[in-house]
Amino acid sequence: MLDQLSPVSGRPWRERPADPDLVAALVQRKGLADVVARVLAGRGIGLDEVDRFLEPRLRDFLVDPSHLADMDKAAARLVQAVRDREPVGIIGDYDVDGATSAALLSRWLRGLGVPVEIEIPDRLLDGYGPNPGALDRLRLAGCRLVASLDSGTTAFEPLAHAALHGQEVIVVDHHAAEAELPRAFAVVNPNRQDQDSPCTDLAAVGVTFLLLVAANRELRRHGLAEPDLMGLLDLVALGTVCDVVPLRGLNRAFVRQGLRVMAKGENTGLASLSREAKAPELLEAWHLGFLLGPRINAGGRIDRADLGVRLLTETNAGEAGAIAARLDQLNAKRRQIEREILDLADRSVRAQLDEDAPVLVASGDGWHPGVIGIVASRLVERYDRPVFVIGFDTDGIGKGSARSVPGVDLGQAVIAARQAGILLKGGGHPMAAGVTVEAARLDEFRR
Repeated sequence: MLDQLSPVSGRPWRERPADPDLVAALVQRKGLADVVARVLAGRGIGLDEVDRFLEPRLRDFLVDPSHLADMDKAAARLVQAVRDREPVGIIGDYDVDGATSAALLSRWLRGLGVPVEIEIPDRLLDGYGPNPGALDRLRLAGCRLVASLDSGTTAFEPLAHAALHGQEVIVVDHHAAEAELPRAFAVVNPNRQDQDSPCTDLAAVGVTFLLLVAANRELRRHGLAEPDLMGLLDLVALGTVCDVVPLRGLNRAFVRQGLRVMAKGENTGLASLSREAKAPELLEAWHLGFLLGPRINAGGRIDRADLGVRLLTETNAGEAGAIAARLDQLNAKRRQIEREILDLADRSVRAQLDEDAPVLVASGDGWHPGVIGIVASRLVERYDRPVFVIGFDTDGIGKGSARSVPGVDLGQAVIAARQAGILLKGGGHPMAAGVTVEAARLDEFRR
């Protein structure tokens, strides 16, 4: 195997160096197969850590949520809404992490009898993150309290608009932050610049789960019944895997325990989607990342942005089945569009490959913004360097997605480009980012 090329990247497999004494100890004292012992030793997993690594339990890795700035403030405000039966608005991103975050908070609130209104911005019409239109619709629906999930850390103008109209917004996010924070009631984000946290690798759904741990603690303080959070770990596992965050520590425990919950088939929407994906038993992480995730994402990529969260919150089997079938159809359509744009994008970067450019920027007119992130991922796999893929509309405005490689923080680089005036919009986290750029500034941005 190590003498062959990877079928994905075309690069040779290389064995990671491992301490032979540790390998032998893992085989003899833990009863592991030699190949498993070599993999673990190569990852630096010692004898004292191997049990927690192979069978991660939530109680071994769960941190005190209160270490996060604004966490206790946000939890107390949520519980106030529960006590007053106050309608709560939710704005979630249009990807799997956003959909699972919105479904997680929605199911927690509705389980406590709290009215919930959900807005998922349309990728084409609204762009990324909270926007004044969505905030206004929530306000007119009676939502003075709004939770912005998987977005909002750099939404300065929309959140100033909300504050001006008397709305209190709780931002729950994990994307790279600037030194300045938006005008919000609370900004819960382990990647705030003023934050020291062991949770910087969490997806937004993981941060949302920590918020609910804190909120359950606040419910207990008031003598109120608390929902079972363990039963919602299937959503946390799904969002964690599909956002491609490192599966170590708390993330690993989320996925391990979430898969056990998912195997019970108690989430009607997930059960329906697994049948459409011909995966009746959801037992492994790849089922989430390669079978469920792309189908949930397909709604936000090329059709209705809210289909994913509707599926994950639906309790009627007939309705869930119809949504799952629609998402399966959209995923097939998405794959065709992706293949066409991948071919064009690959041609677009060939000259840059000849120049050995450290970052590849592919661009073209009319490229569907719903698939450019996937195309960027494919090119990263192919060429092992950060890639931006940007599609321009007829007005010369390009919307792009980027994927990175370990060691290159795209989120901070994109924020710096926006602060320098090169980008109209931009943000992200170390391994992924989004940009909006004028055609006239593309060469400057590439440089």
